[in-house]
Amino acid sequence: MQHHTSRRSLLTSTAATAVLAALGLPLPAHALDAADAADRDHGLRALIARMSVEEKIGQLFVMRVYGHSATAPDQADIDANLRELGVRDAAELIARYHVGGIIYFSWAHNTRDPHQIAELSNGIQAAGLAQRVPLPLLIATDQEHGAVCRVGKPATLFPGAMAMGAGGSARDARTLGRISGAELAAIGIRQDYSPDADVNVNPANPVIGVRSFGADPAAVARMVAAEVRGYQESSVAATAKHFPGHGDTTVDSHTGIPVITHSRAEWERLDAPPFRAAIAAGIDAIMTAHIQFPALDPSNDPATLSRPILTGILREQLGFDGVVITDSLGMQGVRDKYGDDRVPVLALKAGVDQLLDPPKLDVAFNGVRAAVASGELSEARLDASLLRILRLKERRGLFARPYVSVRGVDRTVGTRAHLRAADEIAERTTTLLANPRGLLPLSRRAHRRLLIVGADPASPSGTTGPPTSVLASALTELGFHTTVLPTGTLPSAAQIEAAVAAAVGRDAVIVGTYNAGAGGAQSRLVAALGASGVPVVHLALRNPYDVAYLSGYGASLATYSWTDVELRAAVRVLTGRARPQGHLPVAVPRPDDPASPLYPVGYGLTYEP
Repeated sequence: MQHHTSRRSLLTSTAATAVLAALGLPLPAHALDAADAADRDHGLRALIARMSVEEKIGQLFVMRVYGHSATAPDQADIDANLRELGVRDAAELIARYHVGGIIYFSWAHNTRDPHQIAELSNGIQAAGLAQRVPLPLLIATDQEHGAVCRVGKPATLFPGAMAMGAGGSARDARTLGRISGAELAAIGIRQDYSPDADVNVNPANPVIGVRSFGADPAAVARMVAAEVRGYQESSVAATAKHFPGHGDTTVDSHTGIPVITHSRAEWERLDAPPFRAAIAAGIDAIMTAHIQFPALDPSNDPATLSRPILTGILREQLGFDGVVITDSLGMQGVRDKYGDDRVPVLALKAGVDQLLDPPKLDVAFNGVRAAVASGELSEARLDASLLRILRLKERRGLFARPYVSVRGVDRTVGTRAHLRAADEIAERTTTLLANPRGLLPLSRRAHRRLLIVGADPASPSGTTGPPTSVLASALTELGFHTTVLPTGTLPSAAQIEAAVAAAVGRDAVIVGTYNAGAGGAQSRLVAALGASGVPVVHLALRNPYDVAYLSGYGASLATYSWTDVELRAAVRVLTGRARPQGHLPVAVPRPDDPASPLYPVGYGLTYEP
């Protein structure tokens, strides 16, 4: 830790400020900030000057690593690390490749519980500070909330972006960022790949959808800026994604290369506003998209590898001088055109700073090293990205406070106040789409015996579930008698028949759908339940678009995510403990005329007072 202390003193020296003060020349606040920034940059440049080319290259990579511990993972995780990375554990990965960041995943067994995560983070930082040139690591994850969450309970979990868009409150978005950021920082995660700044104008989008705040660029921009401020107030680097905009595609870039057909004018109007707002809010990082955008770059290179898009537009036109990070380099959308050794080189030439999770680190690392050796990439180019990355680490306090404490975890993660805030925010997101005969709110007198059926999609990390059980538990707590009959996303004719039989004698049925689609089995389930004569309450567990394909229900609610916090809030709304306050942040199109909305943006009912 001696290296850490001496480096900190180097970075925080204020010699220039002291000289001016000694001359009796007081500095205005902005000049003082500029002097401090110049002084910090001087210290960071001195660090960079001490580094070898290999150490500089390593700092540009953010990598996955298996295991709950930096030095003593389980044997199965050691085996996975050896197979995929050629190292045993995180400490060995850092020692060999000098990586500048680690990304946590639940499937990599990094995120069992808050104390374990904090200990893993401390082990990673200890390995970083044990290097020849000691440097803290930027530990990151995808904690979008809603559909994409890596850190689960007992951490506080909030509604996802589209639900937040339905709530429409910038104050709530800032609160989400502030609380989530504080909890992430307490366990050592100092970069979050959130918020999603994509404007979801395509209901068929298979990869963004409810991860977006909505379809109105101005509304999305307002929410993005608020969440960015909240995260960065808690010393966590926010990361807007996926530049230049992934909201209008029918292809998942994990498996293919989407093509965005917007004109340049449409991009300015639809896709650009949230990224402009994020930059104006002082965002630390922006993530690229593995998409082709011919109007912005006719070469049809993916945006991640496009100098016209990343340097010409993001850097020069939008004026962003923060960290640019790729989306995962293991995704097919960026690997279709070039080999894994060339992708990171082309990304750096395009204007990227951080290279996220290539499938084979040795191939990617050696590709960059070869490009430097040949002169294709200059060492000065590496230094420019490295300076941005180190500025971010310094700004978010990693040089001053690389380690976290047990006390900090206990004082911050999943506190009663944080959980209460999430519950209150969730209540403001639930959207009532239909209630023509006043079926809702349900009352214990008229609807005491309830049947709960429908889809049980796998819950996002650590949010318990499944949805039918969460709904039943919440209703039981409120005094209702519930029976649960999960029917899945593709209910068979026999399952539909069983559900209709189970509805006999019930006062109402609650049916959850998940990406129902036109003419599908879930649509037949809802119609059959409606034909039984028992009142049916429909919950769209993910996409609000489901309601357009259904018939036979007496009331319909959109929850936008199937996490516990959102489902429990929906139960409070459908039983009248809370009033529906959400409004659609996207239009629900008519199935027979997609250009016409069945329900427009801003639609949402409430109960009569």
